[in-house]
Amino acid sequence: MKKVVVLGTGTMAVGIAAGFISSGYGVILLGRNVERAQAVVSEIMGLAKGLSSSSTSPDQIQTGTIDDWSDWSDVALVLETVTENLALKQTIFASLDKRVPTHIPIGSNSSGFPISQISQSLKTAERMFNMHYFMPAHIVPLVEVVLGQASDPSMAKKVCQLFEETGKKPVLVNQDIPGFLANRIQHALMREALALVNDGIATPEDVDTAVRYSFGFRYAAVGPMTQKEISGWEGMAIAAKEIYPSLSNNTEISPCLNKILKERKFGIKSKEGFRTWSDEEASEMKRKYEKRLKAAFDVLQIEPD
Repeated sequence: MKKVVVLGTGTMAVGIAAGFISSGYGVILLGRNVERAQAVVSEIMGLAKGLSSSSTSPDQIQTGTIDDWSDWSDVALVLETVTENLALKQTIFASLDKRVPTHIPIGSNSSGFPISQISQSLKTAERMFNMHYFMPAHIVPLVEVVLGQASDPSMAKKVCQLFEETGKKPVLVNQDIPGFLANRIQHALMREALALVNDGIATPEDVDTAVRYSFGFRYAAVGPMTQKEISGWEGMAIAAKEIYPSLSNNTEISPCLNKILKERKFGIKSKEGFRTWSDEEASEMKRKYEKRLKAAFDVLQIEPD
């Protein structure tokens, strides 16, 4: 059985591990201590069973500690998912650089720190990449495989093939620029959405409705580039001449977002963001969110691109 090593025991690690198990891989889950790793095994297996039409087995998962694990036999990939702390990630990668056989690619799920920083000055940095999943990792198909300054492009392509074999949709990002690929596009949208809310042009609810039921609806079928191939680039170019000069080009966080952050209104986790959330409303929204994501995933599987 091919295996992957997942370092970390948080939400992303759980989802990533479940995805590999549902695809028939073995997972070695490494935490700060064995108890932390063992504590999330039942959650991982529950998610994996929900993803797979074939049987899954508890034998597919092993647990251990990040600092002490030394069995790399049959391991196809090592993936770090620990908290967003650059010094911690650099320490872990320096250890992996010495301990993991050089033919095994090593990735970081970090969305904030480029792999060039994480792997800086390491002897085997050519086999190190950002491998960035999106939450919830067991449902959202995309994985960004990002090249650092020293990364080997040919190994990156093999990593992409591995993700394809497990049912994911990898994209190869040729430079580790801030935000990689998907988050750059997402933040461009969020900057404009927040500017519209801040200026009183639309409510947060109407922004959601506008996105979900117009271009967001279309993007479940094709991406933005192909959608314009269908509708015609000349129309887009004419509209762009009118719209682009008025778009937000803020380089600072929008005042309306700064306001709620200062009030420690972080969204569902604090029961208030741009709106308040009761426990019942939060639970129901999370249920709907996951249900809709699964339905969208099923639609994307109808036929290949």
